[in-house]
Amino acid sequence: MTTWSVVKDDTREKSRPRNYFRYALLTFTAFLVLSLGFALIPREAPEPAVPPFSEHARASALAETMRLRTASRELAEGASGAQRQLFSRTVTLLTTQARALVLPADDGPGGASDPSSPGAATGTAAATGTAAATAAPATVPALVAGLSASGKQRLVHAETADGGMARLLAAVGSAQLLQARALAQASGTPVPALPAAPAPQRTAADSCPVPVSPSASAPVPAPASPSAPGDAGAAPAEPGPASQTDALNRVVRTEVETVYGYQVALTRLEGPAAEQASSLLAVHEALVDEAEGYSRVHCAPIPPRDPGYTLGTSFLKKPAAGLASLEAGTLPVYGDLVALSDGATRRWAIASLLTAAQRSIRWGSDPGPVPGIVLDTTLLPALPEG
Repeated sequence: MTTWSVVKDDTREKSRPRNYFRYALLTFTAFLVLSLGFALIPREAPEPAVPPFSEHARASALAETMRLRTASRELAEGASGAQRQLFSRTVTLLTTQARALVLPADDGPGGASDPSSPGAATGTAAATGTAAATAAPATVPALVAGLSASGKQRLVHAETADGGMARLLAAVGSAQLLQARALAQASGTPVPALPAAPAPQRTAADSCPVPVSPSASAPVPAPASPSAPGDAGAAPAEPGPASQTDALNRVVRTEVETVYGYQVALTRLEGPAAEQASSLLAVHEALVDEAEGYSRVHCAPIPPRDPGYTLGTSFLKKPAAGLASLEAGTLPVYGDLVALSDGATRRWAIASLLTAAQRSIRWGSDPGPVPGIVLDTTLLPALPEG
């Protein structure tokens, strides 16, 4: 009995590892089945990313510009003579604007117009669909109203968009508003009004912090010697990136110089040209005060006024053309301020860019399709025709 019992116990002990192996195999099999099951369950598609406001504003501007371009081409094809030239100029203007607004990815896979791309519902495709849905037979009043409405919307979007895009939207909007007025005047259509300029912002002189002078007892560090160890051959510090202060400084200097140019031109102009120059001189004097006021708001130093400026002989011989050149020179200055400012200062810069382009036209200068931007059209992408 004793021997049999011992054998019986040994058999049980030898069977236990087999049972553990079976349990482990079953557990691993169950884990494998569950893992494969979870892997085969498709994941939910992520929500499309909402595009930034600047991209939405660009896509909206592109879609509306393309729609207005189509209407302008239709009117140009059905017109002749001076009207055809006017409509053709509108087509050219809108074509250049659209090329400036389009991105290379807009017409390719994964671009803003690709339905499978994230944010396409609020990107170029959605905007194009909205524009197509509102398209109507082209008429001159409809085109004038469309250009005016689009221009105003671009200026509104420019108030909030990122710096570079704000500048482009302000340029596109200004040109569209002025083209709407030119079309209206040439066709006898009521001329649309321009947006009202914001009231200039001013501040008290004591609102800016006064720099604290060093204590009389504090040691004043000696200036660094140019031959100090480690400084020999050192390159001068590179200028930092442009700032709002720099842009305001340029505006003040440019407007002061423009005032001087008008004062000189008035001594050489007669008749209606002199009257126009006199009224615009007062405008520029007010702009100097406004620019200095915004400088004080931001505690920016106001540059001193120079006693005079050098004017070329061509300006003295043809003062009207010289004033046109001066007005055109203010456009990129205000464009810089649009890109580098925000809030009330940017709204003032946008309005000033528009009125500067209008003054350029009054003196016979063409501010171009994107006033305030020096544009090389050969570098612009082609439009996605279709």
